[in-house]
Amino acid sequence: MLATLGFVLIIVFTYLIMSNRLSPIVALITVPIIFALFGGFVSSLGDMMLDGVKQVSPTAALLLFAILYFGVMIDAGLFDPFIRRLLAIVKGDPVKIAIGTGALALAVALDGDGTTTYMITVSALLPLYLRIGMNPLILATIAMISLSVMSGMTPWGGPATRAIVATGVDASEFFVPLIPLMVVGAIWVLFVAYFLGKRERNRVGIHDISIDHIVHTGEESAGKPSRIRWWTNLVLTVVIMVVLVKGVWPPSVIFILGFAMALMINFPKNNVQKEIIMKHAGNALIVTALVFAAGIFTGILSGTGMVTAMSNALISLIPDSLGSQFPLIVAITSIPFTFVMSNDAYYFGVLPVLAETATSFGIDPIEVARASVLGQPVHLLSPLVASTFLLVGMISRELGEYQKYAVLWCFLTSVVLIITAVITGAISV
Repeated sequence: MLATLGFVLIIVFTYLIMSNRLSPIVALITVPIIFALFGGFVSSLGDMMLDGVKQVSPTAALLLFAILYFGVMIDAGLFDPFIRRLLAIVKGDPVKIAIGTGALALAVALDGDGTTTYMITVSALLPLYLRIGMNPLILATIAMISLSVMSGMTPWGGPATRAIVATGVDASEFFVPLIPLMVVGAIWVLFVAYFLGKRERNRVGIHDISIDHIVHTGEESAGKPSRIRWWTNLVLTVVIMVVLVKGVWPPSVIFILGFAMALMINFPKNNVQKEIIMKHAGNALIVTALVFAAGIFTGILSGTGMVTAMSNALISLIPDSLGSQFPLIVAITSIPFTFVMSNDAYYFGVLPVLAETATSFGIDPIEVARASVLGQPVHLLSPLVASTFLLVGMISRELGEYQKYAVLWCFLTSVVLIITAVITGAISV
């Protein structure tokens, strides 16, 4: 009963989002509530929603202040020198622009954080896309599959960290066999970028553009041209990234402090600080509200037991004769599993069950842990991923529109990673 209710909920929810019948924030709140009421969870529904909101509160705080922080840095011109150099190389050729997008996103995504990857990549290149008429959905798609390849498998990235912790495997033993997958994945990203760029070149042509028409300098934004201030901003950003990766403090606390320091360094006047906050508040508020709505969604799915019931129902369909191919099955099923579940629900709720099942088939749980991260390209399309709302908000598109455009490329990225994992022996069949 619960499994059926959960599957129908996911189907209805996905349809409403992708058909633009409901906005994501409305669908995330109303659809699970209706299904929970139908399932008879009236008395405990409020506690489930509150638990979900509490669970995503650190993420909401992180995104709120990360958006504000990078907004300040963009206004202060921190990224302008890099953007100028990149634009001098790619100029107005859509193919070079798309490949440059892939190269930038792959490099930034090494820190394992989706918010940082999207903020830097989109902020740097969206003006160029708009200037020559390229589809911003291409920028978002390349950035997303780059993030899925680089952060999905590194031990300091969110999915891999959860997989390592949930199965209790050694981080280096988990990661080293995945390095060839990252290399092949990076090549695949650049191929996709070339293909999409080639298609755009045929549509919009090659433009002769001026860099000055695209890059707004920090002098205009922050008022005083200061090389010292630029270096201070760079050092502050690097320190924040290092502390973030090292896990010294909670990410939300790091960006709260970083935002306050960035605001004082670049805009010391109180009235100007208010203007800067108001300038970026709209985007930050929308993303934060969506995160809390997603918390209600996951809180209800977990609290009602639908997530557990759905996972057990799917696991029960695996016959004993396919036991030797269990890692491959985990890799394939991770695509739908991680789309309908948060990473926490999948890696801490489902993965331990899968690892125990693998042991009964005589398979090392570390292979299951590796297999579990191969569905991350599709997971990032899920409305349960907070940074995805940031991405679509930055390019001013609806989530359903973006999902329809990017789903093929995200799915193919997962397929490429799974095939490579089998060929290289990262997972056995």
